[in-house]
Amino acid sequence: MFAIDRLTRASGKPRPESPQPEPSTLESRTLVTATGEHGRLVVVATSREAMIGGIAPSMPLADARALIPGLGVWQADLVGDAKALARLAGWCARYTPWAAAEETTPAGTGGLWLDITGCAHLFGGEHALLDDLIKRLGRFGFTAQAAIGDTPGSAWAWARFRGSEDDPVLPRGGARAALAALPVTALRLGPSVVETLGKLGLRRIGELYELPRAALAARFGDGVQRRIDQALDLLDEPISPRRPIAPFVARLAFPEPVSQPADIAGALERLLASLCARLETEHLGARRLAFTIHRSDASIATVTVGASRPVHDPNHLMRLFAPKLERLDPAGLDGHSGVEVAVLAIPAVAAFTAEQTKIPRLDAVAACPLKRPLEHTRTRRLDPGPNIAALADRLAGRLGAANVLALGLRESHWPERAATAHPILDGPPPPGSPTEGSSACAGLARPLRLLGRPEPIEVTAEADAAQPPAAFRWRALTHRIARSEGPERIEAEWWRGRHAHARDYYRVEDREGRRFWLYRELAGNGQSPGRWFLHGAFA
Repeated sequence: MFAIDRLTRASGKPRPESPQPEPSTLESRTLVTATGEHGRLVVVATSREAMIGGIAPSMPLADARALIPGLGVWQADLVGDAKALARLAGWCARYTPWAAAEETTPAGTGGLWLDITGCAHLFGGEHALLDDLIKRLGRFGFTAQAAIGDTPGSAWAWARFRGSEDDPVLPRGGARAALAALPVTALRLGPSVVETLGKLGLRRIGELYELPRAALAARFGDGVQRRIDQALDLLDEPISPRRPIAPFVARLAFPEPVSQPADIAGALERLLASLCARLETEHLGARRLAFTIHRSDASIATVTVGASRPVHDPNHLMRLFAPKLERLDPAGLDGHSGVEVAVLAIPAVAAFTAEQTKIPRLDAVAACPLKRPLEHTRTRRLDPGPNIAALADRLAGRLGAANVLALGLRESHWPERAATAHPILDGPPPPGSPTEGSSACAGLARPLRLLGRPEPIEVTAEADAAQPPAAFRWRALTHRIARSEGPERIEAEWWRGRHAHARDYYRVEDREGRRFWLYRELAGNGQSPGRWFLHGAFA
């Protein structure tokens, strides 16, 4: 019925008390979804009224229409059903972080797993949690049945096949007696296995308890006995959550739905203070955080932030969240819902190492040997300490994590391959990158602006093969060279193929004082002059 409930809910109109003249619309109470299969239309999901009328999944649509002429039919959308079920599993995180959609649910139906171990007391106990869950799903337009058991198998069977007067919460250790009277279908067995068991006179789960395991395995393989053992807690049945469980999670439930941004920000501040205290105690820092609000209309919204280095300062993390909270809509899709639960998760943590704050110092850079320019120039280099990390985190929050990059060095003689850029929130450069001062970059004068790809230039006057040109044309402008220095030979990286050639680089200055980095490509044995390129510009 999940598919029918979803379509009815999406229509925005309640079901009427009697069928409408137009049977193809969602206003009809007797509804099915159908899809093509082997050249014919078959029923995928049915409403309760259609099921009472004798229509069942997998029935040919023509037979279903013969039973109920005014049957409402809708095209089955299995992808849409799966997405809606996944969203509903995300909403169930308000009860437990260990929630997942059931993967083996038949088409058109919906099943959810909730591992509420250690969570039921937050809602007043197991019965109170179930009542709250069923009522909320009912308000959202979904017909649901739920049960609690020691194992996933026992809860699944009890939710679907128990009597209307039975307690939905199985007593601890009481699964064996409770499941004995249920049909074998409750063991999640395939239709063919259920049919074969029925022919053998085995229609109840209790009838399978006393059968020899060897006889069951010989006739049905290990599938039947495995399902029995899983239901009776004799064999573990792990449930994979919807997403990896974050190592640090905190939640805050509001007494009444709230919609004021100040209330949401206050909840986030409390959650940050709580989790950061735990991180500090364990000498850890957060690298990635996710803040999720659960609205009263079953929708959720999540904002995430990242840190370039481990951090457990709640004030700094609050500043990262601040611009994203402005875009967080507490009203939801209907425009008037409020936030019921706020959840803060830290899925990525790292060891936190305290560091001494250093005063930025001035380091000399390699001087350009030209007569005028960089002989006494110094650049200020900031040690990438907490201040730079905090700035990088705020920029990443404003501009996007993929747009704030950190530069690293790579072992390569060719300048365009000697540097790498990676998102700064991903941490330091990958292992194996050369450090500053290594042979790849030590003592070499390089331009502050390096083109990503060398651009060809038109040489208008060239003295000889051993000297740079007297003038060159680049981007529609002609530059007449006043001074030059070089060449600096950079050999080809032969392992990159036969198209790699050696280069002779020159540092040149034109008559207007602009300085460029040019090179001539050498072909063949490294002696034959080739084309000219401009690779960078000095400040």
